[in-house]
Amino acid sequence: MCKYILLILFGFGQINAFASYLLIPMDDSQNNHLKAYGIAFWALEQEQTVDWLLNYRGGSFMLKYQLAFEKECKIRGVSYDVIADVQSTQILREIASPEVNQDVVKLEKAPKIAVYSPKSKLPWDDAVTLALTYAEIPYDLLYDEEVMDGKLPLYDWLHLHHEDFTGQYGKFYAAYKNAEWYRKQKQDFEKSAQTMGFQKVSQAKLEVALKIREFTAGGGFLFAMCSATDTYDIALAAKDLDICEYMFDGDGADPQAQEKLNFDNTFAFKNFSIEKNPNTYEYSSIDATRTRRLNQSLDFFTLFEFSAKWDPVPTMLCQNHEQVIKGFMGQTTAFKKEYIKSDVLIMGETASVDEARYIHGKFGKGTWTFYGGHDPEDYQHKVGDPKTELELHPNSPGYRLILNNVLFPAAKKKKQKT
Repeated sequence: MCKYILLILFGFGQINAFASYLLIPMDDSQNNHLKAYGIAFWALEQEQTVDWLLNYRGGSFMLKYQLAFEKECKIRGVSYDVIADVQSTQILREIASPEVNQDVVKLEKAPKIAVYSPKSKLPWDDAVTLALTYAEIPYDLLYDEEVMDGKLPLYDWLHLHHEDFTGQYGKFYAAYKNAEWYRKQKQDFEKSAQTMGFQKVSQAKLEVALKIREFTAGGGFLFAMCSATDTYDIALAAKDLDICEYMFDGDGADPQAQEKLNFDNTFAFKNFSIEKNPNTYEYSSIDATRTRRLNQSLDFFTLFEFSAKWDPVPTMLCQNHEQVIKGFMGQTTAFKKEYIKSDVLIMGETASVDEARYIHGKFGKGTWTFYGGHDPEDYQHKVGDPKTELELHPNSPGYRLILNNVLFPAAKKKKQKT
């Protein structure tokens, strides 16, 4: 009997000796790409470092084996391989070769995630909150009051929900001015602005935008989609100007506002023209939604390939099992390249119509990423449409780009190569 017990114990010892790492592949073999990000995030919360294997099998994750991690993969339906120490060493050796465009980035600490979103119910959903919820990544909601109260420095990463920073209530006036949700939103915003000491919603939104700029300059990671991308820069360019017509703020817009825009204030865009007509569902010339001539069957954008060893940041943000991503629309769908500043990095484009879909840049000690479109798995999401069920899209390459950004702040900073 003692011999059998010794053999069993020896067997467990052998398993531990040879099953030293958990490899979570992110290529086409992965059963659930989106929840795999949640596993990586959960491991970081358990104070376990995670190796992000850039360009290796779609941007796989590798971490020290623990039974709890394996069980969690099984519970969440995430594909994984238990590998021996010698196998992990071989993988790292292959990745380190100067002849392959791969590298390893160590993820060290789970970032604190915040989503800037109103507390009131709106007739649309937000892709980022859907992704975070489905991947089981915890986040906090905050809005204007929390931003003005100085809560942003408590977080590492901030997403701007479908938002209008110009104070024009999403330019929904023509279609929805009599809708209950629109009237309530307007009342709530006006009350909130007055409570914070502002006469107009546009003034309150500008101050919030400036606080977000401070957050980014101080080292924060900013991510925005759809109308939160261009309206943010428009608000900054229109600092101290009135670009809102009377139905939005009670008086007319400055007729010289276009000539007074200051593009030095913006993150991404330059030389754009603001849309002055309050009945037009558009903010400026930045967005390509109304002018693009592209059939849905041909609407794709391509991710650029970057050097994993020399350009790890855009490489991280572009990790995917597909390089050609199906397009999707939004109030702000894509960015016309002529209005993008020269120092902005374009990471995804629709070359056939000269549009950028996925862009990135630095500001102060922090970074920002803008992603055009509303929902990667709903081509033309309309007001009142039901939310996307990500259970039906667990391998969505469009949603993977969102989750790349969520993990990005966890990466250990590398010394710049010279």
